Amino acid sequence: MCWKSVSVLKLSDLNETDTEECVIIGTLFKHQQLKPNILKEISEELKLVPQPQHTHFVSDSDELILEDELQRIPLHGNIDIHNQVTGVVVAIKGTPVGNGKFKVSDVCYATPVFNPRTTLSNNENKQVVFLSGINTAMFQKPILPQLYSLIQLLTGWLGESEDLEEGSHIVRIVIVGNTIRNVPKEKITILSNKDNATQADLEAMDLADRILTDFVSSIEVDLMPGEFDPANTTLPQQPLHPCLFPEASKYSTFHPVTNPYIFEMEGKLLMGTSGQPVSDIAKFSNLSNPLDILEYTLRCGHVAPTAPDTLACYPFYDNDPMIIESCPDVYFTGNQSKFETKTIEIEKDKNVRLISVPDFFSSRTVAILNLSTLECHSLVVEDLTEER
Repeated sequence: MCWKSVSVLKLSDLNETDTEECVIIGTLFKHQQLKPNILKEISEELKLVPQPQHTHFVSDSDELILEDELQRIPLHGNIDIHNQVTGVVVAIKGTPVGNGKFKVSDVCYATPVFNPRTTLSNNENKQVVFLSGINTAMFQKPILPQLYSLIQLLTGWLGESEDLEEGSHIVRIVIVGNTIRNVPKEKITILSNKDNATQADLEAMDLADRILTDFVSSIEVDLMPGEFDPANTTLPQQPLHPCLFPEASKYSTFHPVTNPYIFEMEGKLLMGTSGQPVSDIAKFSNLSNPLDILEYTLRCGHVAPTAPDTLACYPFYDNDPMIIESCPDVYFTGNQSKFETKTIEIEKDKNVRLISVPDFFSSRTVAILNLSTLECHSLVVEDLTEER
């Protein structure tokens, strides 16, 4: 994108009588009547004013505003309000119009660039498995046989010759959050029977430890915290404490990591989250497909633009760790409804692989990425132990 001979102005320098095109830079703020409000929630609890329940907060009354350090200005024109969210830093080209508004003709995002990698690939056919939403708190459901079948497949103890061949190339498993549970606890259940709830949590943690031990005894495992795991709720989430997994933590192949998580393997940069930013953006925009949301956040150069507005985030003073400074080769999100993947072009001949990792508890599916080619496919797991 090239904007030649266009002056860059601060919002305070805009003149409504000036009809020449200019560029303004700032942060988007989306005013939404349906957005959750703590005062409305208190009123609802006190039964003062009944409030309708919403899971999607987009309406035709939404208004998009650009703000900088000094002031703000409403936007209209060539910009889709419903496909934007609060917190995105943009450059807007257009003209000021009456009533203190700005007519948009074009938009430029702070898209990251590809930086040189520190390691080089040896062109081996190495693969990474992405797994999310194990949900050991619901182990009494029929998920367990498929889970143990997956363990045996990935560790080379089960499958046909082609399965064993593929398994031999797997060098790492990334568990993308919600290992313990993938839904919040029911408050009523906790309050009515605390002892049983505590015992159930202990059993879920013990099962997770045994599952992780089976994995790490044969392969490197990166464990990311999820929205409903026993970790801090604000982003970035810190690694789950090793004491939660006394057996698995004995192995050097066990790596509790942060969420979001960024790492480099075989000359490729991989980055992703456990799904909270994607779910939050889906609530406050008409972007519903996880891959479209991943592409949007990547082109915006920010993993979680809606934090801290509608997504809990730790306050950083000097820097923002959610900013994407170097464009990754692979960008993934966990705990989605189904497996999806595609590639997008960020620069000329520079592509990024986007991956939507499904919730394993409901889908019985994992994603497998080839680090050499960046090809990605799904693996649906059945209870193979019954066939033996």
